Amino acid sequence: MCQAAGVPEGPEIRRAADKVQAAIVGRPIRQIFFGLPGLSKYARAMERARVEEVQTFGKAMVTHFDHGLSVYSHNQLYGKWYTVRPDQDPATNRQLRFAVRTDHRDALLYSASTIEVLRREDVRDHPFISRLGPDPLHDDVDVTTFSKRLRDPAFSGRQVGTLLLEQSFAAGIGNYLRSEILFFAGVHPCAKPRALDGNTRRKLAQKLVEITRRAYATGGVTDEPRRVKRNKKDGQRRGEYRHAVFRRVKQPCRACGATISEADFSSRRLFWCPRCQPAV
Repeated sequence: MCQAAGVPEGPEIRRAADKVQAAIVGRPIRQIFFGLPGLSKYARAMERARVEEVQTFGKAMVTHFDHGLSVYSHNQLYGKWYTVRPDQDPATNRQLRFAVRTDHRDALLYSASTIEVLRREDVRDHPFISRLGPDPLHDDVDVTTFSKRLRDPAFSGRQVGTLLLEQSFAAGIGNYLRSEILFFAGVHPCAKPRALDGNTRRKLAQKLVEITRRAYATGGVTDEPRRVKRNKKDGQRRGEYRHAVFRRVKQPCRACGATISEADFSSRRLFWCPRCQPAV
């Protein structure tokens, strides 16, 4: 059995999608189940189809069927995907909301409150997806994409500590990624992109892409690989070696030894090093 762990951000949803895709894409479907009112009418048609692709858009997942319908889902805070052997459902008190069952594996979504059935051609017009900024996990998105956005008047006057949680700026960035991106870019959370020099803006764009993709590749570990390796060898647990600054308030910075600070930005705790990320 596998599942995404922790509060899901873009990398966690993409990893969950990878597992769902490996479990059910191209396989004959023996049952589709919807646990939300009004959706069960689509089950029979989907049982005659096959899943052809599982996409993510930031924190949203879309399961595409080859007969032209797609299932949009958003985990919010409590949704959780499991992939399991056929009919070996996990022991949980959560409510099953959506299931695709095949003879190979079952893909099960529990506790998600947002599930919709769409025509594939309408997916990008969905109210949530249509408002998203570029997703740093998409192949067609790169450092230049975000360098340009940081110069855009729509974003350049915003404090970066708030901007990085704005899904219209970058899709899939959440609280731990925000703190880690700013640390590795050396940017103070109160800084505004228009006040940064060109090299610093480009470094911020670079770290946005790099740290998000590192989190995807490692299952949420964002600190530098060499430091992670050393700290694991020294016996640190995952919660200790996982991040450079996130949730490390009052602990020494791994780079310079200064004490990690925290403050509220967008009603969520943000962590930074006052020496590595000096105020502009």
